[in-house]
Amino acid sequence: MHLSNNQTQSAIEEAGFTPFHLRLTIYSSGGPFLDGYILSIIGVALTQLTPQLHLGPFWSGLIGASALLGIFLGGFFGYLTDKIGRQLMYTLDFIILIVASVLQFWVQEGWQLFLLRLILGIAVGADYPIATSLLTEFAPKKHRGAMVGVTLFSYYIGATVAYLAGEWMLQIGPDAWRWILASSAIPAVILVLLRAGTPESPRWLLSRGRKDEADRIIKKVYGPEASVDEIDVPDKELEKTSFKKVFSKGYFKRIMYIGLFEMCQVAPLFAMLTFGPDMLKAYHLFEGSAGYGLAIISSFFLVGCIPALLLVNKLGRRPLMITSFSAMTVGILLLGIFPKGPAFIILAGFLIYAIFSGGPNVMDWLAPNELFPTEIRGTAVGAATSISRVGAFFGTYLFPIGLGRLGIGPTMLIGAAITFLGLIVCIALAPETTNKTLNESSSI
Repeated sequence: MHLSNNQTQSAIEEAGFTPFHLRLTIYSSGGPFLDGYILSIIGVALTQLTPQLHLGPFWSGLIGASALLGIFLGGFFGYLTDKIGRQLMYTLDFIILIVASVLQFWVQEGWQLFLLRLILGIAVGADYPIATSLLTEFAPKKHRGAMVGVTLFSYYIGATVAYLAGEWMLQIGPDAWRWILASSAIPAVILVLLRAGTPESPRWLLSRGRKDEADRIIKKVYGPEASVDEIDVPDKELEKTSFKKVFSKGYFKRIMYIGLFEMCQVAPLFAMLTFGPDMLKAYHLFEGSAGYGLAIISSFFLVGCIPALLLVNKLGRRPLMITSFSAMTVGILLLGIFPKGPAFIILAGFLIYAIFSGGPNVMDWLAPNELFPTEIRGTAVGAATSISRVGAFFGTYLFPIGLGRLGIGPTMLIGAAITFLGLIVCIALAPETTNKTLNESSSI
């Protein structure tokens, strides 16, 4: 028998943070790590492969944005993980990523690299709803914000590692870009091995009426005294997965909030990270060692996640988002207004924008996982990811074109306008779910 909505004490919601939760958090962070690595490493590789493959602005922009287009398509795999479960897809998507990573070594033309990076993006995009749904459904209430939020922390670890590794591998020679791009297979292989044996989500099993399997997993994870009957899963979660339900009355406002704030966040962000070397060259920063300069800037984003993780429960979800987007707008505005300003102003702009990006970074995965019930949670995360990557794709594709035609100042002012739109979205639509159980936060 399932508990009613007001019976919120459960084995999962009230559990402590165990070694199992730590392992699951680390393994689930693999997708964002590879996202950061794959999207950032191309910026370093493009400095070498662009002249070798005779790429113009059209193909360089398209290749830079191809993984984002793939993530848009991969987001629809969220529906599949709601249909067939979290555990199977949890390792299958990384196997595809390994193959595509290695094949990049042998590309000879721009279109070949575009297709392979499209496949890489699909694999990464598929992993977001899979891994975050599984993590959320095992996470205790008081640790959920940190457990899910830390997955985005790993994105910037991946980006920082990519810039440092790329700068180091450039010393290999004229074909270094091939080794640089294929290198993403190494962390993917490690993560596939680590993820082997991860149990299926008991909540998903219950939503499919597989109570005995769910009970065995609960006892294995939480001990023999734990029971599946303690899990707070309302009867409505026994309904079938439905893609249309994500966009139905009640949930439509939520998916628009998540998709739009993520779009406004990542459109300028991914453009800057992908074409970071060109951006730093335009600002005359870190000339001759763009990889190290970008690693420093990426570390700013990494540091920004720390206060966000600490404040997401204390300050609250909604105030955190409004404050973050306000400050991010100021930071990127400085970059647009003072394109030829002194280095300390430009660095201050990067620092403000990066540090306060921590709030939206944490909420990227926390919001969709909290605001939708089990039977459509993966679908919702995937849909939000896909909506956001539309903006990221066009922002990244158009960035080198805007840089060439408008210059760095006007290009960054456009980014400031997009970020300000994200602030308006948060003021108008952001809900408050702090200290609520999954049932309470996902109810409409």
